[in-house]
Amino acid sequence: MKLKVILAAACAAALGAGAAYSEPVKVGMITTLSGGGAGLGIDVRDGFLLAVKKTGADIDTIVVDDQRKPDVAVQLADKLVQQDKVDVLTGLIWSNIAMAVVPSVTAQGKFYLSPNAGPSALAGKGCNKNYFNVSWQNDAFNEAAGAWASDNGIKNVFLLAPNYPAGKDMIAGFKRFYKGNIADEVYTKLGQTDYAAEIAKIKASDADLVYYFLPGGMGISFMKQYAGSGADKQVMGPAFSFDQGILGAIGEAALGVKNTSHWSKDLDVPGNAEFVADFQEAYGRLPSLYAAQGYDTGLLLASAAEKADVNDADAFRKALEAADFQSVRGAFKFAPNHHPIQTIYMREVVKEGDVVTNKIIGVAAKDHTDVYGKDCKM
Repeated sequence: MKLKVILAAACAAALGAGAAYSEPVKVGMITTLSGGGAGLGIDVRDGFLLAVKKTGADIDTIVVDDQRKPDVAVQLADKLVQQDKVDVLTGLIWSNIAMAVVPSVTAQGKFYLSPNAGPSALAGKGCNKNYFNVSWQNDAFNEAAGAWASDNGIKNVFLLAPNYPAGKDMIAGFKRFYKGNIADEVYTKLGQTDYAAEIAKIKASDADLVYYFLPGGMGISFMKQYAGSGADKQVMGPAFSFDQGILGAIGEAALGVKNTSHWSKDLDVPGNAEFVADFQEAYGRLPSLYAAQGYDTGLLLASAAEKADVNDADAFRKALEAADFQSVRGAFKFAPNHHPIQTIYMREVVKEGDVVTNKIIGVAAKDHTDVYGKDCKM
């Protein structure tokens, strides 16, 4: 599946002198548009394209579907770099696919802007001067949740995640800041949809809270089965398992669940309400955090393209490092390892009218940064 989107010079004049470069920035977006987890890639794509349209930036985007398969993503990246001659790549959702693609494309001198995956390897020893993460390092939401659980008297936790890099990063992040007891720690098959065995273990445990990271359809399956099982232990997780697209599928079974996120539709910062309204008007649905991350990635790229020619790699990199854009999550800047420094909030799943959604109830971690940057040498 391939969709070529040309969003080019028609509005470039609105940007002023900075948009004077004769050639557009060519972007290759490899993301998941089919199969399990397609909703994440669709939201990243739609948010990114909305930002490009909003800014009028001179950017040509080629969008392709990785089908959530690392081998397919590698083939697509090779074609985008070698045949389509893109300047920048973006769009990957999954950490295992990011690890298969990002080191290769950055080694070839291309820029990669991550709108989602943030594996620890790329934040530390595997960092690269041309790799920028516009979302988070995988541990971040979980570290904030671990701190929140400790601060709020949670003494015994059951941990659950899929067995792949992001799953292990997420659980490691929670444990790094949680001071209580771990009742059990279970890793499941990536893409699993039947959680009867895991739910039986949870019910039999003496945990007083279940903390899980199960993105996409995995989280939907788990939460529906959990709610229907009669289990009564409270649930917490990173926002990936409780974001808008997921909540639409889970419904009221998720009410009361707490989850950590750097963004929420009710976050009162400049540009966020406008983003939410524009996204709803363009696509007929509420944006998710993935849409917000895609949008911020588009804003970042547009801001850099306004200041520097992508063919001048050093100047373009410097423009990216400046992060001179108004993020819809509020204050945002890059740490030296090109991962965000940002505040992470605690949200609670509530019902507003007929819509199950999230509401911010506090700050879980202010100006959070990852622990891997000390190992990044560039």
